[in-house]
Order: sequence, then structure tokens, then C-alpha cells
Amino acid sequence: MADILKRLAIFVAVLVGLCLFYMGYRQLYISTGWSWPFKVDQYAMPRLQDIVSRLWEPAATEQPPLVRVLAEKALFTAREAAAGFVIGAVVGIAIGVVFHFSNLFRRGFQPYVVGSQTVPILAIAPMVVIWLGGKGLPVWMPVAVISAFLTFFPVAINTLRGLDSTDPRKLELMRSYAASPLATLWRVKFPSALPFMFSAFKVAATASVVGAIIGELPSSIQDGLGGAILNFAQYYSLDPSALWATNIIAAALGIIFFLIVAIVERLVVRRAPENVA
Repeated sequence: MADILKRLAIFVAVLVGLCLFYMGYRQLYISTGWSWPFKVDQYAMPRLQDIVSRLWEPAATEQPPLVRVLAEKALFTAREAAAGFVIGAVVGIAIGVVFHFSNLFRRGFQPYVVGSQTVPILAIAPMVVIWLGGKGLPVWMPVAVISAFLTFFPVAINTLRGLDSTDPRKLELMRSYAASPLATLWRVKFPSALPFMFSAFKVAATASVVGAIIGELPSSIQDGLGGAILNFAQYYSLDPSALWATNIIAAALGIIFFLIVAIVERLVVRRAPENVA
């Protein structure tokens, strides 16, 4: 409990520090008239109080407060991101296991796995929407696949690294018991790879939110944060605080995904066989 309170206090302290830096930077540039690297004004950097207060104002005429609208959109995006995270994690783990057991597949396909991450996600997203559209799938499924495209790579690489880093003494012990490769994988290699895998899960969790938001743009989905960002970006000159508020909600969603993975890591890794007396 003390450790949780300490981490929470650090998080709050850093958040307050960032807010003070933002306000101080803004005030300094406005008072001095500096214009490098960009001109600071109400459009480039709205006041924090304006951004926060905008959350409690109506999203548009005769609509609920913006924070309620964005919360509903965040839940929709969270469903897409969660599905993409699961799909990407399963695919990534499978690729890592195959590469671990087969040097032929590792040498033949690893360059293509790496190369897949150099392709801009905005170039792939419309293709995925066309491929999966009209197949009777939920409207958010193509977005989940786009999100999975961003999540599988770190999971695959870290799973492979974790499996390759298993203590040779444990492997020798399993061979002395005549254990099958599957038993060795499940009882020794996977537990040893958990710290590597959860490091990747943390990266993939936040990437899944980014992938879901990006995937909503070519999908013409207006129910998620991607649609809100696109809409408020079009009217940025009239209402810049709305876009900034939406970005804050999107960042909060990514932090929540990260925290969920971190909590699961504490529960799972602590109970791994090598950590149990």
C-alpha cells in the first residue's frame, strides 16, 4: 500500500510540475513576444483553465457536457483498442514462439516482420477497411485489426528475446526429466519470459489506443475519439480548447490501459514459479 501511495504522489507531483511548466512557458512567451520555435497565443497554447472548463461546457448546441460526450467516445475506442491489443498480443506471442523454435522461420520472416513496422499505418488503414468491410463483421472490427498491427511487433520481439534468455540450467534440468518441448515451454520458458513479455504489453497497450484512434479516421467512425479529434480539428480556429480537451481524454485512456497491464504484471509475475518459494 505504501508503494502505491508513493507512486501516486510522484505521479501527482510530476503532473503538477508539467502544468506549472506549461503555464510558465506560455506566460513567458506571451509577455516577451518570443516567436521561436512557434508563436504562442490562445490558439497555439490555450490556457489550462480554459481547457479544463471546456470539458464541462456543452459539446455543441443542445448537447451534454463535453466530458460526457468524450467519455462515451472513449469507451467505444477502448473496446476497439482492447480487441486490437488481444489480437496483437496473441499473434505476437505466436510469432515469438515460432521464431524461437525454428531458425528457418526466424531468418526467413523476421526481416519482413521488422519491415512491416516501417509502413505508415495511415497507408494500411484504408486497405484493412476495404478488405474487412461488408463481411458481416462489427463496424469496429477493422479498427481493431489496425490497432493489432501496431501491437503485435513489440510482443513478438520481446517474447522471442524472453524465450531465448531462459536459464540454461533450468533447461538442462527439464531435459534430465525427459520433459517434452511443450512442457518445457509452458513450465520454464514462458515463466522466464514473463518480464520481457509484460514490458512489451505495456508498450502495446498504449499503442493499441493510438492504433484504434488512427483506424477510426478512414473507417468514418464518428462514435470514437478519432472522430472527435477529426471534427474538433476542423474547427480548431474557433474552439481550440475542445481539441486539447479531447487529446487529454485520449492520453488518459492510454494511461488507463498502461496501468491495467502494470497491475496484471504485479499479480502474474509475482506468482510465476521462479518467484514462489
